Amino acid sequence: MESKFKLPTETITLPSKGLLYPKDNPLSSGEIEMSYMSAKHEDILTNVNFIKNGTVIDKLLQELIVTPINYNELLSGDKDAIMIAARILGYGKDYPIKFTNENTKSEEDYVVDLTDLKEKLIDESIITSGINEFSFTLPQSKEDTTFKILTHGDEKAIDQELKGLAKIYPDKSFDTTTRLKYLITSIGGNREKKDIREFVDNYLTAQDARSLRQYYSQVSPGIDMSITIDKDGYTQEGVTLPIGLNFFWPDSSL
Repeated sequence: MESKFKLPTETITLPSKGLLYPKDNPLSSGEIEMSYMSAKHEDILTNVNFIKNGTVIDKLLQELIVTPINYNELLSGDKDAIMIAARILGYGKDYPIKFTNENTKSEEDYVVDLTDLKEKLIDESIITSGINEFSFTLPQSKEDTTFKILTHGDEKAIDQELKGLAKIYPDKSFDTTTRLKYLITSIGGNREKKDIREFVDNYLTAQDARSLRQYYSQVSPGIDMSITIDKDGYTQEGVTLPIGLNFFWPDSSL
């Protein structure tokens, strides 16, 4: 028998507007439906295994999303928007954080209004609807490249590769090059993954890599996570919003 009780839901607009998803993907509508948090959802937030392996937020969001989607296909910026929406629906717009006052060198409390966070403006003129790919000419080498906006699935794969590399080379960092290998889709028209990896490892200059990362950040849809702290006459701009376990459970002592 169908239960007479139902959790309320809200329709959330995605920063990408769905433009980068294939037409047959439910995400191409530019919206998803998600439910309000329940007491059962709070069980996820206290699951020790989820917390230890860093999947607690993803497990929660997957449970909250009502629209039938492949979670791995979510663009990273769209996932951020869903996370912010889930926090507002679950615990309200006020998010208490701590910051260091550079004048007094002391740690102070501050409350962020999450509804003040804005979507990044995207240039729709450079988007081919239904295709997650952008063009960019590397300024130093003059190589024509294409790249994609990373998805949750890509981020998982990057994380796994970095963990594997850390076991083999514990004293080295591969964060930058590994991410570039996943986001670049072609070099000079060549789409072979092994050739892209070789180019990143041996021929991509620091100047070109930096320029590509900057352009990637510029065109990526998402939420601007930078905030301005303004308290008692003290102002600090460009602070990155800290996201911890208490983001979803402000009263949690975990």
